[in-house]
Amino acid sequence: MERRKSVLIENEERFPAWFRDKIGDLASTSTWLRRERELSLYGDEETGLPPQRLYTKVYAKRALDEAEVVVENCSRLIGGI
Repeated sequence: MERRKSVLIENEERFPAWFRDKIGDLASTSTWLRRERELSLYGDEETGLPPQRLYTKVYAKRALDEAEVVVENCSRLIGGI
């Protein structure tokens, strides 16, 4: 199965230079958070572990910090700041 590029990466020429410089990191964060979403909401069905047992505070802090970076950059992009 062919792995599809991130929509951000596929369309990077449409963004300003300052945003393009961050696209690799933003795409990685987006992919990582998307993969974790189901487990963080429902837990791991195969092992029977609830989300609370799968994630630590350190892991949650990383997710929050990385999501904040995405929000800050997207807000800047949308606001044209």
